[in-house]
Amino acid sequence: MSSPRLHGVARWWPLWAALAGLAGCAWSPADGTSSARAAWPKEAAPQAVDCPTGLPAGTRCLGGRDSAGAYYRIAIPPGWQGDLVVHAHGGPTLGAPKAERVDEDLQRWSVMLRAGYAWAGSSFRQGGVAVLSAAEDTERLRRLFVDHVGTPRYTVLHGQSWGASVAARAAERYGHASAGQRAPYDAVLLSSGVLGGGTRSYDFRLDLRVVYQALCHNHPRADEPAYPLWQGLPAAASLTRAQLTQRVNECLALDRPAAQRTAEQRRKVETLTHVIRIPESALVPHLAWATWHFQDIAQHRVGGGGSPFGNIGARYSGSADDEALNAQVLRYQADPLAVSRLSADTDPTGRIDLPVLSVHGIDDPTAFVELDDEFARTVARAGRAERLVQTFTRDHEHSYLSDAAYATLLQALRRWVEQGEKPTPAGIAAACPGLEAQFPGCRFEPGYRPGPLDSRVTVRPRPQPTAGTAEGAPRRADAG
Repeated sequence: MSSPRLHGVARWWPLWAALAGLAGCAWSPADGTSSARAAWPKEAAPQAVDCPTGLPAGTRCLGGRDSAGAYYRIAIPPGWQGDLVVHAHGGPTLGAPKAERVDEDLQRWSVMLRAGYAWAGSSFRQGGVAVLSAAEDTERLRRLFVDHVGTPRYTVLHGQSWGASVAARAAERYGHASAGQRAPYDAVLLSSGVLGGGTRSYDFRLDLRVVYQALCHNHPRADEPAYPLWQGLPAAASLTRAQLTQRVNECLALDRPAAQRTAEQRRKVETLTHVIRIPESALVPHLAWATWHFQDIAQHRVGGGGSPFGNIGARYSGSADDEALNAQVLRYQADPLAVSRLSADTDPTGRIDLPVLSVHGIDDPTAFVELDDEFARTVARAGRAERLVQTFTRDHEHSYLSDAAYATLLQALRRWVEQGEKPTPAGIAAACPGLEAQFPGCRFEPGYRPGPLDSRVTVRPRPQPTAGTAEGAPRRADAG
């Protein structure tokens, strides 16, 4: 059975094929958000650009910079039938947007093209931990596609890593159907998602900063100006990633095999990995995020003044001497106003009125798999539990799981939307081998369920935010 949404493509596909240049195409059939179209600036038509390497032969690429300053790429596979994936990338990256970032994303997600989907991705207009502006940039790109390429017959909103939070917020804000109109998105795919919101997802990085400092005393050094570690770095600091790595190696010797480290260095590494519950290989990346991303949050996202993170009341365990460790770590009180401001931008509400499929590697070292349990609780509180299906894979990776995972989930989403067949983790795992000849890497674990986030991250009291979220719904103090 086909969906009524699919019949329109037959009418416009010959026109699309005839408009091979695309740059001057401005055809725009009715769109689900047309009533709000006047509030969005008219975007210039995309221009033909060279495709990055690694895409299917015959793919055509378009690109440009939108009215807000974000770079974007659109890729159309050969024989395209009208389906689209709108992608929200991970990170977040810091600094000014770059077109190269979008080309890298397009190469990484070429599986979408090989599965027959067009692909559209934005660099976002700004770097840093700014979720709602990235969600707006993602929706702006979808509208640009509709205006200058055509209304897709079927649209999936895909978010990866931090971009999963962007996609979730975009679906909450822009995923609803207008009266008498179709919804602009059909389904949502969230992969390796940082889905606990900024107020829950980053607590362990504050824990890493304070425990690392208690052990190593070099970030900052004793002869450098002191600052609260939740700030990441002072505004005028010039520390580089290479210099941070050097400091870590001075203390922990991570650049040497464990057998070549001193007993004291091995003890410190064991303390960090056991207390923070991350692998040794993830120590430097997470410490870097707890430096420069925290700096971005402190300076640009919470209005200055108070900390959005706190560890008062947190009891760290897993070291050789927990009493001594807890006596040494620095303590910070979370400020309710700062928590509210970070929550308003980064915390999902769960109010998504679309089918949502998620996938997460069980041993993801970057975004804890327990974040998916937190997201499921958020969605359930919003009364949308029936719209979410979560899957898990036997993967130790974060940035990319396998071609099979994404192709199988796209297929399951399609059947859910078009035929009303809500997928199950067991059904998805059973369907995967049928695609493996073209899309290898079936590693679904249908019986797995993650524990709560509090089973992975040290528990602490949480302040009651002083205001509701950006969507107008107050959040429980313990919900983050």
